[in-house]
Amino acid sequence: MNAHTPPNPSTPPAPVPPGQPGPPVKPVKPFQAVVSGHEPRHLSLADLRHRGWTPSMVAKLLGAPDLTVRNQRFRGAAPSRRYSAARVESAEASDAFAALASAASRRAACSRAASERRRRAVLAEVEGLHIRVPRLAPESLTHRAVAHRNERDAQRACRHGDRHPAPARIDAAEPGALRRWQVNYLRHALTEYDTVLDGLHGTTGRAAAEHLLRRRVYEAIGAAYPHLSGECRRQLNERQPPPPPG
Repeated sequence: MNAHTPPNPSTPPAPVPPGQPGPPVKPVKPFQAVVSGHEPRHLSLADLRHRGWTPSMVAKLLGAPDLTVRNQRFRGAAPSRRYSAARVESAEASDAFAALASAASRRAACSRAASERRRRAVLAEVEGLHIRVPRLAPESLTHRAVAHRNERDAQRACRHGDRHPAPARIDAAEPGALRRWQVNYLRHALTEYDTVLDGLHGTTGRAAAEHLLRRRVYEAIGAAYPHLSGECRRQLNERQPPPPPG
């Protein structure tokens, strides 16, 4: 082999003569397995809520967090509190946790029952309302409806600042537009009934009460002004499609 030719790595090393020491052996670094399960596990407050913990239970049984993690998404937010899973599981096995969890469950059930009673009471009150629609002569209703429409348009223009009001005129309005403005004016005159919904909490209960009240108002307007009944049905279907059957 030429002295300048690099050795072929595939060529086996030359045999070592008997009695001669062999080439030094490079030490092998032992294999290190990285297993995430070896790391201590921590639970967030959201995790604890899913396990049935309440804020007062956390304060009483766990106290200060074992770890705080900076919020990477919102720098100004408070650090996230984390609790050792082992400590959480130990607390959950205690008699104190069982007693507090039972009490929290009873309080939640009582709160749900109270909300349901309030929801049913408000729905019954809305169903029993006698909605009085102002009876106006056709010409008076038209003038008031157009004035109400123009006032609302001017308010919108003032709020946005990038548009100018476009007042409407009775003699230039389409019949469909006049009926729409008349219904809108009468609906605005009946907003006093919205006070029935005061104190009703919870999106589901309030949505059902608002749905019922809106339907009753449109029905009352259509009964007082038969020529507006079609527009009332159109607006009602547009604002709240009928619920699915069943």
